[in-house]
Amino acid sequence: MSKFKFKAIRTGGEKYDGELEAADKFALYEAIRKEGGTVVHVEMVRGSDKKSFLDSMKNMSAFSGVKMSDKVQFAKNLGVMIDAGLPMTRAIAVMEKQTRSAPFKKVLGDLNARVARGETLSTAMENHPKVFSKLFISMAKAGEESGSLTGALKAVGNQLEKAQQLSKKVRGAMIYPAIIICIMIAITFLMLIFVVPTLSGVFKELNVQLPLMTRIIIGFSDFLKNNILITLGAVIAIVAGFMYWKKTKSGGRTIDTIILRIPIISTIVKETNSARTARTLTSLLKAGVDILVAMKIAGDVVQNSYYKEVLKRAEIAVEKGKPVSTVFEEEEKLYPAFVGEMASIGEETGRLSEMFENVAIYYENEVDQKTKDLSTIIEPFLMVFIGIAVGFFALAMLSPMYALVDVI
Repeated sequence: MSKFKFKAIRTGGEKYDGELEAADKFALYEAIRKEGGTVVHVEMVRGSDKKSFLDSMKNMSAFSGVKMSDKVQFAKNLGVMIDAGLPMTRAIAVMEKQTRSAPFKKVLGDLNARVARGETLSTAMENHPKVFSKLFISMAKAGEESGSLTGALKAVGNQLEKAQQLSKKVRGAMIYPAIIICIMIAITFLMLIFVVPTLSGVFKELNVQLPLMTRIIIGFSDFLKNNILITLGAVIAIVAGFMYWKKTKSGGRTIDTIILRIPIISTIVKETNSARTARTLTSLLKAGVDILVAMKIAGDVVQNSYYKEVLKRAEIAVEKGKPVSTVFEEEEKLYPAFVGEMASIGEETGRLSEMFENVAIYYENEVDQKTKDLSTIIEPFLMVFIGIAVGFFALAMLSPMYALVDVI
């Protein structure tokens, strides 16, 4: 618990000061709001001397535990309720009561408190950058400035939903091969720990000369059996090291490079990033966001570092007065020619947002179809891989037995 000094205004307009102990600022805002007041200013007098690990995790979850589906529903429902004539504070309060997500409930409580004391929705959301993306905030700000906040909220809700669906399709396509590979690895380890030692005992009793690949498998099996804890520790260390390396600049760059060179996968990655770029630019341009800001936000939305660089160059090109289509046309290895052509047509006709929307729809449909077909395409490769692995193991463990039969 921490102690806070605050200034607040009662419903009748009376100002008052006070001190209160609360878990965090969100809890303070909630407590004052329940008393019928609105916080104007707050500062922490002292923090708690001890903070449990559980409390830390709860506080972290208030920022990082909000699901995309919650944000989609927030954007859509808030737009509908404001359009129906509800005051924004009441609309946010309704969603605060309805949401089952404790982290999001805290965030909505803070948004409501800030909006109630005069902040705009976009300004209030800027205090939660881990919950509301730059895309979300920019769309809300553009809607506020143009007087069409409800339209902007509905648009950002649709944008987030499309992005979520696209990510689900790509992840879903990877689940089948990932499960098969994990099962294979698990079966391999179980055989090395429980089956191979039994066979190796038989070979030692019969004093059979073993082939090289059989000796390798038995040696690996003996090591695993005698060093299970060391093996588990090494696996955990390798996975943790890989995850850390993946987050570094060089590691992320290397992975991005590999992904863009894998057959089939690279095509899906290119079309996914094309769809994300086009969909983001469509939403922002339709909301009235400046093209420079739209390019910057689009660069934040895409995940691959190569695409971030392209959009950064596009931002610089537009700032210098060059057509945005020229950058896409120069980067046909990343963005298919269709993207540059449609952008060029959009600039010539003054319908850039519409052209980008057509691009987004086209590549979203392409990704949808390719992810559906991916399991069918990958299945033969998996079968060949499994066949080679099983064949190698069977040959290694059965060839000494055939040698023994020949001797007999």
